[in-house]
Amino acid sequence: MSTPHESPVELAEQVRTGDRGAVARALNLVDDRRPERRAEALLLLDALEGHGRGRRIGVTGAPGAGKSTLLDALATALRSRGRTVGILAIDPSSKKTGGALLGDRFRMGTTARDAGVFFRSLAAREQLGGLSEVTGPSLDVLVAAFDTVFVETVGVGQSEASIADLVETLVFVAQPAAGDLVQFMKAGILEWPDVFFVNKSDLSDLAGRTAAELRAGLDLGRSSEMTDRPPVLCGSSRDGVGIDALVDALDRHHDALARSGEAVRRLAAGRLARVRSALAARYGSFGLARLAGTQPVESYVASHPDRSVERLIESLGSQIEAGYGAASS
Repeated sequence: MSTPHESPVELAEQVRTGDRGAVARALNLVDDRRPERRAEALLLLDALEGHGRGRRIGVTGAPGAGKSTLLDALATALRSRGRTVGILAIDPSSKKTGGALLGDRFRMGTTARDAGVFFRSLAAREQLGGLSEVTGPSLDVLVAAFDTVFVETVGVGQSEASIADLVETLVFVAQPAAGDLVQFMKAGILEWPDVFFVNKSDLSDLAGRTAAELRAGLDLGRSSEMTDRPPVLCGSSRDGVGIDALVDALDRHHDALARSGEAVRRLAAGRLARVRSALAARYGSFGLARLAGTQPVESYVASHPDRSVERLIESLGSQIEAGYGAASS
């Protein structure tokens, strides 16, 4: 239980130990938009910055592809390997309450009572790309507490590529004979994922054909010398088929990123993209122009590696607003 004297820094320390109660309180805090609570949330996120031990993995795919069942199976497999798991599921928003329409209790199966698995639903809140505006800071909390953190998004669409700014590895979940391949190719969806998983292979013999189509689609526009095509795997999350192979593929991708230094580059690029996206949404291109284009944003973010993304957004936003004030005086 929290105490009246629990400071954001103390809360951050408890989050880093994996305390589930502290994680829940921290998530509630970063989702609280009241000004006095916002200041505390920024202190919390600053205290957590640089302490994210967890791997960030995005899971996307068309509705009905079985993403939630797959996440349950992945969590079970990772727990068997001794790893803790955090899951953020971005749900459609209720038109009436504004909250997550599906909610936690409908999403998890066998891992629902596992103390090493933490699940939180977030409402999309009409955000483009299927991501809630608090997805980023919520993810920053979870990666400080758990070994692996998944972000499951609502549906698919080109704007959903914004999830790539939040994660190190992106998994695309397809279902056999869905008829969506051409549309995905047109939308550029196949450019983003690092691993593909054809789910529900237990229902028909079409999984192999779908996997072959995906591989062919990935080969379009690639030279014969390129050998880094993302793996395309088949399995059944319901029956646990192919899940260990998927975990192994995620591990290999993580190791490859670490060896090449790409993991650090992706996280740095993601921080910058999150800041620029938030400022553009809040102030538009005119507001960004008051910072003399994008270069000052890049240099400011790069020169403050110890500040949380949310703090950077607030600081640069204050500079833009100060520019408005100066222009009107």
